[in-house]
Amino acid sequence: VGNYKRTVKRIDDGHRLCNDLMNCIHERARIEKGYAQQLTEWAKRWKQLVEKGPQYGTVERAWCAFMSEAEKVSELHLEVKGSLMNEDFEKIKNWQKEAFHKQMMGGFKETKEAEDGFRKAQKPWAKKLKEVEAAKKAYHAACKEEKLAISRETNSKADPALNPEQLKKLQDKVERSKQDVLKTKEKYEKSLKELDNATPQYMENMEQVFEQCQQFEEKRLRFFREVLLEVQKHLDLSNVASYKNIYRELEQNIKTADAVEDLRWFRANQGPGMSMNWPQFEEWSADLNRTLSRREKKKASDGVTLTGINQTGDQVSQPNKHSSSLSVQSNTVQSVQSSYNPFEDEEDTGSTVSEKEDNKIKNVSSYEKNQSYPTDWSDEESNNPFSSTDANGDTNPFDEDTPPAMEVRVRALYDYEGQEQDELSFKAGDELTKMENEDEQGWCKGRLDNGQVGLYPANYVEPIQ
Repeated sequence: VGNYKRTVKRIDDGHRLCNDLMNCIHERARIEKGYAQQLTEWAKRWKQLVEKGPQYGTVERAWCAFMSEAEKVSELHLEVKGSLMNEDFEKIKNWQKEAFHKQMMGGFKETKEAEDGFRKAQKPWAKKLKEVEAAKKAYHAACKEEKLAISRETNSKADPALNPEQLKKLQDKVERSKQDVLKTKEKYEKSLKELDNATPQYMENMEQVFEQCQQFEEKRLRFFREVLLEVQKHLDLSNVASYKNIYRELEQNIKTADAVEDLRWFRANQGPGMSMNWPQFEEWSADLNRTLSRREKKKASDGVTLTGINQTGDQVSQPNKHSSSLSVQSNTVQSVQSSYNPFEDEEDTGSTVSEKEDNKIKNVSSYEKNQSYPTDWSDEESNNPFSSTDANGDTNPFDEDTPPAMEVRVRALYDYEGQEQDELSFKAGDELTKMENEDEQGWCKGRLDNGQVGLYPANYVEPIQ
């Protein structure tokens, strides 16, 4: 009696399982959305890195094809997220609302109907079972009393002090107890028989209510199976034609990469095959006088920055095609402190172009941070070939002269792109070494981990604790 509550509870569990399944799908949808966003961010970042990096030609296009693949896959996963939430989630929510009806007093109508059905079917049989239990208890009590009376009678016969009248009472007690046993046994057997007769009808009624619960649960189980199959279809991108096309296209883009073609292009555009703008004689003009930058004015007392020359002793050698920017100490180049760079006039003609090229270059990869030369050249450039920095990324040979006591490790708080050749470029989070303290104009001298030395705004970094 009352064990039907397990079946009734299953109805409430069905409602809770609908919530669990919706939460499960909702979490998966959030994962799909997060993955799609991460793919998009990854593709955007690395597309910029590759485009602004030193890779070129067909291999660059093949590399960028991975970013295109990520963007397309991101769109597909956003569609998966939309399908999960707009179709599967909503379908379960609507089914739950239609299948389970809440009551004013709490609980569900379906639960109450099942509870009432089982209680009604069980009530007559439970009543008869209660009568059987009472008859059984009375019969067992009569048997116990009979045994006790017989025991007392037997013991009294062995007692000579007991008078006949008392013995007669004990014998009457035994007789009455035997009659009670017969009566209670008859009643017990009768009630048990009635219970047995009522059992088939009881089982039929209970089975009928149970089958109704089974049918209700079957609808839920079949619905869950249907929904899970739809979720599987939405998650399975292997059967989506556009998904297969993404990787077919990616493979084709990679296979189109041609090393011979890239080498031919590089030779024609940045090698011996490119058009050259050889230096020609130029008349001096007052307009070509270059105004010293704020850093050259600031450094007039302790040094001067030479751009585009190689220093050997006190003599200036012939310009090389690849020269590095040298930050020279005052005791090394005292003879040139009061003069300007002998190549200033030539450099001035190309300084604007060089600065534009430097502005185009973002320090977006660790490899490019080690390079200080523009990645794009064209035969229309009129800048001095000596204004470019060393293609091999040579470091300042005078770095070792910097007093070690001044060096402090700092970390960049923001991205900074050097606007001139004696300025450093770094990204937020990069670490570098401060070599000189902040001057009155807010600039510090520092060295990157790749050895490049230059200036940077003091408020763009913080000391590393």
